[in-house]
Amino acid sequence: MHSNLFNESLHFRACLLTLLCSALSGCVGIPPDQESVVVTRAQMQMGTLVKITAVARSESVAQAAATAAFTEIRRLEELLSTWIPTSELSRVNASAGIMPVHVSPETLTVVQRAVQAAEMTDGGFNIAIGPAVDAWSVMESQRIPTESELDALRPLVDLQAVHVDVREQTIYLGKAGMRIDVGGIGKGYAADQAVDALRKAGAIAGVVALSGDIKTFGRLPGGKMFPVGIQHPRNYGSVLAWIDLENEAISTAGDYERFFEREGVRYHHILDPRTLQPARSCQSVTVIAREGIWADGLDTGIFVMGAELGMQLVEALPDVEAVIVDHEGHVHVSSGLRDRIRKP
Repeated sequence: MHSNLFNESLHFRACLLTLLCSALSGCVGIPPDQESVVVTRAQMQMGTLVKITAVARSESVAQAAATAAFTEIRRLEELLSTWIPTSELSRVNASAGIMPVHVSPETLTVVQRAVQAAEMTDGGFNIAIGPAVDAWSVMESQRIPTESELDALRPLVDLQAVHVDVREQTIYLGKAGMRIDVGGIGKGYAADQAVDALRKAGAIAGVVALSGDIKTFGRLPGGKMFPVGIQHPRNYGSVLAWIDLENEAISTAGDYERFFEREGVRYHHILDPRTLQPARSCQSVTVIAREGIWADGLDTGIFVMGAELGMQLVEALPDVEAVIVDHEGHVHVSSGLRDRIRKP
């Protein structure tokens, strides 16, 4: 059931990005005023649809900036993707229980931030949970693993066995069979780095959107902020709320993207690292932060924590806001967003 749901989710996110673009008055190189040009381009990278909007003083600069941003994302994919056998993370995983692997500053930074996000969310976010995600195989076999199967995997999802040596610039997984996957934080980091590439190439504003991980900087011509829609977790094709962003990132984790249903129960891909079962406290969590790496890294952990503890964490963090839809469908909005979000 919902065998093509992942593709449908990508399609919906693409529609949201199209809505965003249509609000940008001149997304395809048509000058919205005499001083700047807005250019939007799209490519498939990091296994998802990537859309980049660049605002610059000329179309040639805007096009060059967009190219530089795509190039940066592709460079990071070569380091961080577990689907590329030669990537640094693939080599780290292949050496689990054997030896530390020397990695680039970028890979080291992402894994360090992932460990910090795990600490901040009381273990709700865990980049070592991959073996359990594979056991569920939500989008492929759609089978429910037994408790004994999950118990056998528990030693492999132990984040304490992920050893990051900053001085030696190495990562070591202490148990054979372990593997780490930074898909839950790496796209936010890539958006941050791509925005830096846009700036360095001469863009004066822009948006980098890796599916649902979006980073903005500056404003549109005319002073408008960048409008972004938050997907409704139960009404497919509907927007829950709109928010205008400036120099901010947004990321959403939800149980509606990869799931199957059996006997009225929804089984989805966001697992609680403590139980290795699908987390049940939320339907979706949207986090807004200054940096994409934190928006992306915190949304999944907060999803696992639940609305009450998750919102307590958000309110305690500087420059972090959230919209949480709990398991009953109630919407919780952090104090810094109450005057900013608007209904569709």
